[in-house]
Amino acid sequence: MVTPTTIRTVDLRSDTVTKPTESMRSAMANAEVDDDVLGNDPTALRLEKEVAEIAGKEAAMFVPSGTMGNLISVLVHCDERGSEVILGDDSHIHIYENGGVSSLGGVHPRTVKNEEDGTMEIGAIEAAVRSPKGDLHHPVTKLICLENTQANCGGRCLPIEYIDKVGELAKKHGLKLHIDGARIFNASVALGVPVKRIVQAADSVSICLSKGIGAPVGSVIVGSKKFITKARWLRKTLGGGMRQIGLLCAAALVALHENVAKLEDDHKKARVLAEGLNRIERLRVNVAAVETNIIYVDIPEDPKFGAEEACKSLEDVGVLVIPQATFRIRIVLHHQISDVDVEYVLSCFEKIFHS
Repeated sequence: MVTPTTIRTVDLRSDTVTKPTESMRSAMANAEVDDDVLGNDPTALRLEKEVAEIAGKEAAMFVPSGTMGNLISVLVHCDERGSEVILGDDSHIHIYENGGVSSLGGVHPRTVKNEEDGTMEIGAIEAAVRSPKGDLHHPVTKLICLENTQANCGGRCLPIEYIDKVGELAKKHGLKLHIDGARIFNASVALGVPVKRIVQAADSVSICLSKGIGAPVGSVIVGSKKFITKARWLRKTLGGGMRQIGLLCAAALVALHENVAKLEDDHKKARVLAEGLNRIERLRVNVAAVETNIIYVDIPEDPKFGAEEACKSLEDVGVLVIPQATFRIRIVLHHQISDVDVEYVLSCFEKIFHS
């Protein structure tokens, strides 16, 4: 095993930290471009067509970020101010997107508890639905949001049968279903199921390009032609209409073609690392919950040495990770992490958390 005597840098803060590959840089340098706000950028159109086909939807639109993609999707579906979206209490939209659906869209978030596996209990979702024929004190529910993989639950994959049931529930109540598919390719690889089947029940999906598959910038939202037409207006309103975005879309196309196949290896490395960390006496990892590329490590509850201090000690030996809670550390694998990197990280944890 590699010992942490020679410091190397291993960045496990997120799968968003990857650097563009040489093939991405070459594609960007040679990209055919035009003005996308005018609808004429050929590389953007090619990317959007390809992602729409992958997701099995009619149309798609490139956006600068997953946060904007989710915001636009929620606002298209919740097209009356004061309407309501049902979403997980530990979901990315609710926790990490600056409350945009409410502050910018006037949409009321109604949270349902996320279970350990990332799901929300079907009965709890249905109980949260509020009808236009109901109590006039309440907002009217228009949308349900799911997240796949569910990041704060450790990158867990939502089962297809579960998503289908939520889709049936949405239709029963005349609601729309949006999936925050920031790491949908991770879910697809882990489940061994095409993306289009996973999101079949969804009316819209936000697919991140800069997380699992390592493109430098952007997300794509997919849905019906009518949905995307409305989404383009909102993208312009929010300042997301850009010009020669083919430069960015060219790199995203390379990521789609070259990096989806690498996700299985990311998941294998994550399991190897999780198992190794769990063998360290003072650490605890729920190895069975490591389904994709995210690991949560529970450290001893020492008031003098919590996750913040542990992350600083790891940074001192070149291992970059993020505190998730007072005594929990988050680790995210990506395609630029090697087997040697994994060995080095294990050695550093062993040194810092030795008995």
